[in-house]
Amino acid sequence: MSRDLAIDLGTANTLVYERGRGIVLNEPTVIALNTRTREVLAMGHDAWQMIGRTPSDIVAERPLRQGAITDFDVTQRMIRLLLHRVRVGRFNRPRVVVCVPSAITEVERRAVAEAARRAGATDAFLIDQPMAAAIGSGLPIHEPIANLVIDVGGGTTETALISLGGVVGLDAVRVGSFDIDAAIQSYVRREYGIAVGERTAEEIKVAIGTAWPVHDELKAEVRGRDLASGLPKTVILTPGEIREAIDDVIVEIVDSVVACLGKAPPELAHDLISQGMYLVGGGGMLAGLDQRIAHATEIEVHLVDNALESVVLGAGRCIEDPAALRVAFHAGR
Repeated sequence: MSRDLAIDLGTANTLVYERGRGIVLNEPTVIALNTRTREVLAMGHDAWQMIGRTPSDIVAERPLRQGAITDFDVTQRMIRLLLHRVRVGRFNRPRVVVCVPSAITEVERRAVAEAARRAGATDAFLIDQPMAAAIGSGLPIHEPIANLVIDVGGGTTETALISLGGVVGLDAVRVGSFDIDAAIQSYVRREYGIAVGERTAEEIKVAIGTAWPVHDELKAEVRGRDLASGLPKTVILTPGEIREAIDDVIVEIVDSVVACLGKAPPELAHDLISQGMYLVGGGGMLAGLDQRIAHATEIEVHLVDNALESVVLGAGRCIEDPAALRVAFHAGR
């Protein structure tokens, strides 16, 4: 059996699916480098732990921003390390299917495919993340009914209306959960005069971040560096403050969903009233985001059970079926 692999090379997390085995790797998309020697020191969880804690000659960075490659060499080395971790060697080079945001350009698509080939793949194919997410969520995409998927990732938000195996309407914005983290950092700096790091902002988001009021709201104790004195300082944040801080980002995400709905033909728009919409992606797991979108559109929103894994599972289901591999993907050449 061929060792086909599916890779969801996300801005925040990278997941790898192996044919016949399922998901074999799930790591943050972070790599740590020695800036003087360009030696790779760590990747994934180990590198994520280094963010904001490294000396001047070591940098822990995300090679993808807003779904696009910002450093081709680092991305290529990271894909090579991913393949090595799933025991890909010189004599068992696999075909690789890479999930990419629909918002990226053709130049960026070629860069992703070329990075995968240079990293050790015999060939690289691309599939748009919304289509893969719909397949991974178990939606009947080949039937003549409306399937609307909202994929909120680390750097992009994509809303796709799918019917009869094709995309009928699409709206994509380069806004995602990293922008929510950045908004929290800016709010804490502006309102309390405290600098907090990227990791701390993410922890605040997970702990008390909400896009819509929820029951049993808890407060969070946040430690950071006082900008005036330079000394450590502790403040208490509430969910209401975080909602205020991230509101501009949430509005942009909601507006993108509304824009996609505006592209729906009348019959498919009618279907959505009964079918609802499906929310996937790590950013889609923000508490209350489904309620916020449902309130704005007056259409029910379902958060899928495997929101974080739906994209790679969809690509994985395609590589399990050789016919689907030929039909569903276009070669990234």
